[in-house]
Amino acid sequence: MTLVGVAVPVLLMLVLSAAPSSLLLKSGPVFTLGLMGVGIIAASIIGYFWIGVLLALVNGAGLVVLAFALGMSTLAHPTSTGLAMVIASGSFAARGALFSKTLSRKGWLMALFVVTGEASVLLIASLWPGALPDLFLALLPAQWSSIAIQTALTGTGTLEALPVLIALAGTAATTLLATKLYPRPWPYLLMFTAWLGLSAVVYFESLPAKPGADVGSVASAVMPVVTAGNKLEASNRLHKAKKKTSRLTGL
Repeated sequence: MTLVGVAVPVLLMLVLSAAPSSLLLKSGPVFTLGLMGVGIIAASIIGYFWIGVLLALVNGAGLVVLAFALGMSTLAHPTSTGLAMVIASGSFAARGALFSKTLSRKGWLMALFVVTGEASVLLIASLWPGALPDLFLALLPAQWSSIAIQTALTGTGTLEALPVLIALAGTAATTLLATKLYPRPWPYLLMFTAWLGLSAVVYFESLPAKPGADVGSVASAVMPVVTAGNKLEASNRLHKAKKKTSRLTGL
């Protein structure tokens, strides 16, 4: 079952390679699918959080290498990309470990169900932007991971993706706490409360990563135009005011 998390992203990469620019513009969801598929399912089968993280990162690194081999250009923010993958892998593996602890040998079934559901949402959101409401997407850790990784690939990096990185790390921490203190009920309340609160942070503070939109370069290109426009507008207003004063004073 873990191999599904390897095979499906590879197939998607091969499809994207038909248009080399798509490898950079749409790799965020594909990398996320690879991390999620291996991280959650492996941890749910083996029962160890760190093994799930390690296997997810190995799969993620393999996908990055494959993307380069298929023609993807150099990573704009390699450190930010690596950080996003590490935090996302931890969030996914934490859920897998929880499924293993609470459902024992059937934990992989829940993991498979979760991966299938969130992967479907990722694909729909990627292929048909705007088809799903933002409020719904903000609830899904897979979407958080996709935003973080895509921002690192085509945006400004860690700073712009900070809300979703905090959300991924927060859910990982509370999920691990619930796993460690199982079967006590109160950690579950903390885990779900944190999930909803962090989803609100993502919804109000984070914008979906737009393929090809480098916020830094866009800002640097737009600001001179805006500044020039503001100066021109101020000059026109001053000229009109002088003309009005001249008419009133007769000068």
